[in-house]
Amino acid sequence: MVEEVVAATPPPAAVHAARGLGARSTPRRLAEISGDVEERLPLSIGEFARVLGGGVVPGSVVLIGGDPGIGKSTLLLQVALEMAKDLTVLYVSGEESERQIKMRALRLLRAEGEENPPERSTASEKELAIPERLFLVTETNLAVIFEHIQTVKPALLILDSVQTTYIQELDSSAGSVTQVRETASRLRELAKSSGVAVFLIGHVTKEGAIAGPRILEHIVDTVLYLEGDRFQSYRLLRSVKNRFGATSEVGVFEMRERGLVEIANPSEAFLAERMVNAPGSAIAVTMEGTRPLLVEIQGLTSPTSFGNPRRTPNGVDFNRLLLTAAVLTRRVGLRLGEQDIFVNVVGGISIDEPAADLAIAAAIASSLRGQPVRADAVLIGEVGLSGELRMVGQMPARLREAAKLGFRTAIVPRRLRRGEPWPNDIQIIEARSLRQALEHALLSDSNKGE
Repeated sequence: MVEEVVAATPPPAAVHAARGLGARSTPRRLAEISGDVEERLPLSIGEFARVLGGGVVPGSVVLIGGDPGIGKSTLLLQVALEMAKDLTVLYVSGEESERQIKMRALRLLRAEGEENPPERSTASEKELAIPERLFLVTETNLAVIFEHIQTVKPALLILDSVQTTYIQELDSSAGSVTQVRETASRLRELAKSSGVAVFLIGHVTKEGAIAGPRILEHIVDTVLYLEGDRFQSYRLLRSVKNRFGATSEVGVFEMRERGLVEIANPSEAFLAERMVNAPGSAIAVTMEGTRPLLVEIQGLTSPTSFGNPRRTPNGVDFNRLLLTAAVLTRRVGLRLGEQDIFVNVVGGISIDEPAADLAIAAAIASSLRGQPVRADAVLIGEVGLSGELRMVGQMPARLREAAKLGFRTAIVPRRLRRGEPWPNDIQIIEARSLRQALEHALLSDSNKGE
């Protein structure tokens, strides 16, 4: 319950004029409006630019959320340092002092480019290339922030964070539903009227959703989530809403001394420490937006020590694990009723799509039988309750990614409708049921050394 105080007198007209989208609006014919594609602001961080749809759109509002300490402020400070080389950037912080941000910026600049000479790590502040067009201010009053915007006239505004900013005319405290909603609305009006690109950092709840009213995500143009295990080095920048690009896009970064470093080939990174021919390991190809990712799925079965066997997933949906275990028990004949089952996705990422069902089933069956999955094979397919395998979308893209990384075999559902041709540089094994797929995937004692 949030108390909202309604003013007895309407606010002055000057406030409305400052908040408007520009001049008085007039209806125009759609055919008369210019439809030229607006040029995006260049961004040298390729993974970030791809998630945004190709670059930063002038006049857009981007909201970035994530757990505390995941790297939101570090990522946007890197963006500010890069874009300030060509454009004017204003970084507004309501959570850190100017000295703290300056220390982080110097650390990022000193560690930038591990291939640079070692003298760079001990370079003085004057020797580091600090952009002259990057302005920094610590302020939480939105009216004062607007005055700074009028003075600096930035092309990019970064606000860290929207929950710490307040509007003086409202009686509620910063971070309340009213303050967050009104702050986001005024910043949106600023972006649309002036063409300033705005990046907002948002707090998240303990469930992982952005804190504040749901309307906050409706107000902005793009909503990004920075995800990852704090004990793992990999971070995923996931797009869940984007008016200027594809949704569900994912950028992969690794947290290093010089900040978040983009991973150009994440599939190779996720499979770097894989043990070949180890029972309980299978390779799945999942789609993150338009990008196929190869991930290792590990399964482990162990005789239960208690009355009820446990099902423990890490990175996969709990209900999908229960469904897969039930199909393996009833349709394949595996005795899993007295086994604890553990499933883990290596790298700390989460898989939501059913295309990983076959790899999960193969990892569990491999651990139970002690037979490794073929090291050169990827497994793609959805498992139905009758034990059948069902086709998943974007199969050619998945197969091309697997072939590019050196996998020679793909075990997939049988095609009932012939559509786009599949690549020829990888052997395709089609299976109609889960039982058939496991027969092709699991190595017997006689061919383990092949």
